[in-house]
Amino acid sequence: MTVAGLSALILIIAAIGLANVQAIPIMRRAMVKMPGLAAGTPPVRVALLSDIHLGNHGMRPGRLANIVDQVNAARPDLIVIAGDFVTGHDAEGIEARATGLTAPLSRLRAPLGVFAVLGNHDHWTSPTAIRSALEKAGIITLENQAERRGPLAIIGIGDRFSGHEDIARSIAAARRIGGAPIIVTHSPDIVPNLPPGFPLVLAGHTHCGQVVLPWLGPLITRAPRDHWKPLYMLRYRCGLVRDPGRLTVVTAGLGSGSAPIRLGAMPDWWLLTLHP
Repeated sequence: MTVAGLSALILIIAAIGLANVQAIPIMRRAMVKMPGLAAGTPPVRVALLSDIHLGNHGMRPGRLANIVDQVNAARPDLIVIAGDFVTGHDAEGIEARATGLTAPLSRLRAPLGVFAVLGNHDHWTSPTAIRSALEKAGIITLENQAERRGPLAIIGIGDRFSGHEDIARSIAAARRIGGAPIIVTHSPDIVPNLPPGFPLVLAGHTHCGQVVLPWLGPLITRAPRDHWKPLYMLRYRCGLVRDPGRLTVVTAGLGSGSAPIRLGAMPDWWLLTLHP
């Protein structure tokens, strides 16, 4: 291949990657048997969203509004958002980005409510501003806390990647309120440290690799700003991951983080139908 041909190929791939960032997210579905649901309990539909990353190339307010419409059209009973509402490594400009979350997210509708946990980018920028914006949108943020809704206990565990998880506190809170437990967290890397009896974990953070090439696999696996530490355990990179007594669901997320490109890992969200 000539230099000109190679350059043209690179430009085409880059254009595809940029277009993928702004694509309509794929709605993925799964039926999930929940041991904690009593026999005869009606199915509960749970929408899992994550990694909105508002304010960069891949997520403008108009696109977020369209995604809200897509989620509402699926008529979930419960919506959980697994963190990284913005992109950033410091607080510069965060107030405007956080404020931009409120209007579109306030239109999310679910009878059992909308719950969220914070991600590493939220902690790096301003968790206070993000929580405030979510509260104004009617979204409950859980940080190592649990809340009962209907037959479910929603357990929000802090982000492992940025060091905000408190598993013991979260589990104790869940056991006080009872119900079929659903753990929501940003990074799925907490999963090996969880005790038995918590059969469902919902997470984001990985972007399913974001750039995943044939034969090479995911290219974005380490954090250059954080001494190149691994971004996530490869086992929990994407989709449905089954361990003994537990299912972990990892969404690819809706936005794109710092690099505005997606290849082999399209934006998505999950609609899970929980049943006894």
